[in-house]
Parts: sequence; C-alpha cells; structure tokens
Amino acid sequence: MPIENQTCKMRIRSIYGTFSTKEKRLADYILNYPEKMIHGTISQIAAETELAESTVFRFCKRIGYKGFQAMKIALASEQTEEFPDIHEHISAEDDEKAVLKKVFQSNIKTLEDTLTVLDETAFKKAVSALLDSDRIELFGFGGSNVIALDGYHKFVRTGLPVSTQIDAHMQMMSASQLTAGATAILISHTGQSKDILELLETLQHNQVTTIGVTSFTQSPLSRKVDIPLYTLSEETDYRSEALASRIAQLSLLDALYVNLMMQLEEKGTHSLKKVREAIQNRRI
Repeated sequence: MPIENQTCKMRIRSIYGTFSTKEKRLADYILNYPEKMIHGTISQIAAETELAESTVFRFCKRIGYKGFQAMKIALASEQTEEFPDIHEHISAEDDEKAVLKKVFQSNIKTLEDTLTVLDETAFKKAVSALLDSDRIELFGFGGSNVIALDGYHKFVRTGLPVSTQIDAHMQMMSASQLTAGATAILISHTGQSKDILELLETLQHNQVTTIGVTSFTQSPLSRKVDIPLYTLSEETDYRSEALASRIAQLSLLDALYVNLMMQLEEKGTHSLKKVREAIQNRRI
C-alpha cells in the first residue's frame, strides 16, 4: 500500500525497527500519548520527549508528512475513527475472560491492520510466482521457522513441489541447491537477522525468485527480496510485537494457499483428495 494511504500509526509501526534511539523515543510517545501530540505544540512535544524541535520536525518528514502540523491533523482524524483500544493493556484486576477478550481483540486488530497495508499487486505477483515455480521452499529461523513449517503443512496439499527445513545449517544447504525456476518464501519479523540475510544472498546468487514476509517495510529483507509482503502488529502487555505478528503471518500464508488451490482447480482438488485419503488411513 502507498504510504499516503497508511495511517500515522501504521507508518510508524511499519518502519519502527529502522528508527534511531531518539526517533524511537518520539515514536513511542506518539503511539502511547496520541492526545498529547494532537493538542501540544512542537515546542511542548520536544520538551516532553527531551528532543530538539528540529528532530521532531524531521521525524514528521521521515514518516511522509510535510511537517508537524500535517502529522497532527492526520493523527487527530485517526483518533476520531478508532474504536477504543481495549486490547492494549491488561491489568492485574482482569479475570480470565477479560484477558481472553483482550488477546482476541489484539489478534483481530493485527489482521485488520495487515489487510489495510498489504499491497494487492505484490500479493498477486506472489501467487503467480508460486504457481510458475518448479519448486517452493519456505525459510525462517527461530519463531519464524514455526510459521515456515505451518506454510509447508498448507502448501503440501497443493501437489506443488514444496519443502522446508528445521535446522539452520540444513536451510543454508537447501538454499544452495535451489536454482532459477524455484521460489523461496523467507519469513522474518524484523527482516534484519543475519541468518535470513545470508540465506537471501545465497538464493539471489542462484537466481531464485524470493518472497519476503516481514513486519517492517524498510528492513533489509523487504528492500532486497523480489516480492515483499508485509504484516502489521503492535506490542501489547505480555506479548512482544513478534508474537502478535504471527497470527497475521499465518493468515497471509493461508491466503496464498487458498489462492493457489483455486487456480490449480482440478489438479489441486485431486492432490487434496490424496492427502485426505492418506491421513484417513491413519485413523482408527
């Protein structure tokens, strides 16, 4: 999605990982105290965040606004449209049902925000690349490997050649054997881990088509892959942003799978039937 169509908070969250320490201080202030931003002057905000007025102004420009006043207007319009953020804070007084509701609300917002920022053109390119591939492989390290495994669990039903590896060394070895005609899906919340970027270099050297799934639009991964796909989430009490983003990553891979099955038509249906029959035979 073009930056002009993103809300102020979305712009901040999508490139938060690229901010300097001072920029993160201001970003946190805006996200946590939007009302103070809306009603304050640039001098007041600079004083409260212990930053120079020029730093505040440059930050506004960096996230795509002409200046401080333009950002305030955008932020104010967002506040009037938003529903109460009941998911943001979990207190010691909350019972189990309240916590359950807030976690679900957080996940719902993550999905809604991701759907808003997702580039439809890039998504269509990803579907086409996967359909045209002679091999698909999913990569991810740490928590992202869980997402890659779930993606494999979905895509294997399509009948397309697909694989993934758990061990980091095995992932690098597998990447080294892929060739032009293959498509790799690289999953990384930050998009800046050393492992995933080294793996990307290997894939690019082999002329493999690369799809990146990350939460940061300005990350090294999103800038270097052929097709970047973004998820959006925010950190909440007891859950890091990386944990919250997983529900969006899982849903994104699910959407790719459903699109593949629809376009594969009879071939996909036949493959799915074979998988179901094999699983059925394992049941008592």
